[in-house]
Amino acid sequence: MDIDRELQFILDDTQGGTASAGASGDGALLDAYSHAVVSAVERVAPAVVHIEVEFAQPQRAGNGSGVAFTPDGLLLTNSHVVHGARSIRATFADGLTREVDLIGEDPDTDIAVLRFGASGVNSAALGSSRALRVGQLAIAIGNPYGFQHTVTTGVVSALGRSLRSQSGRLIDDVLQTDAALNPGNSGGPLVDSRGHVIGINTAIIPGAQGICFATAIDTVKLVVVQILRDGRVRRGYLGLAGANQVLGRRTVRHFELANVRAVRVESVDKNGPAAQAGVESGDLIVHFDREPVNGIDDLHRLLTAERIGRSSRLTLIRRTQKIELEVQPGER
Repeated sequence: MDIDRELQFILDDTQGGTASAGASGDGALLDAYSHAVVSAVERVAPAVVHIEVEFAQPQRAGNGSGVAFTPDGLLLTNSHVVHGARSIRATFADGLTREVDLIGEDPDTDIAVLRFGASGVNSAALGSSRALRVGQLAIAIGNPYGFQHTVTTGVVSALGRSLRSQSGRLIDDVLQTDAALNPGNSGGPLVDSRGHVIGINTAIIPGAQGICFATAIDTVKLVVVQILRDGRVRRGYLGLAGANQVLGRRTVRHFELANVRAVRVESVDKNGPAAQAGVESGDLIVHFDREPVNGIDDLHRLLTAERIGRSSRLTLIRRTQKIELEVQPGER
């Protein structure tokens, strides 16, 4: 077979027969994928805003993203985007822009709620993160590096992650995605194939590729309800400083503990609930209301608003004794 006939054979094989059928099938899949992305973006992008922030001291500015979730102009963004802002300006894709008010923020989940102050704005539907599955389509819309209304796609890489917020507390039930995020994406929506917001983009791992995080929308909804109702998210506190400590095997066996770690009390606020209950420096907190405490994060998770002002039982190891104290958590 000469070269011309070989080339013609290759062209014929590529353009027809089974190869053509395979290409047609791949094309259909790509068309379906593209259609899903385009449809979702067309639904949500008009509700995405570019947020510009000015701070008082030192004189500096910042920017991020946000999304309107009600027609009367309530916006979601990250707390770290607007915290400490002197002024905040939001701009929609159609050019509508104005100063916005900060209704409230929760640094512990990195969520803030803003009021745009206009009716009839484009808004996005909030979905649910409860039924998400690893591998499903995820679309991020935001304003990275000032490039407004940029779209990136990927998948939900993992569910139920925990992420340390700037306040030091863990954000639970965080979504991991490989939809590319960059500075300026913070506060923008993570969207599913139906155009429903499933998370608020919040963080990346610097230097990594495709490891990005969003606060799950079910968590966001709980925070929004409390901010709109109370202006803040209420959480309990005990008035102590502690450190994580591994328990010795003898201690675990002797006191018949389910946990292998505890919180060692480093100091106690003399006017706080822990001091009033009799907690002392050096105590090891092993249970709170019968729930094992394996570290500071467990204690934070258990100090919910429902426990504020209500008697709770604190189980401690003090030197060679296990003791129980009644404590009434205050409001942080």
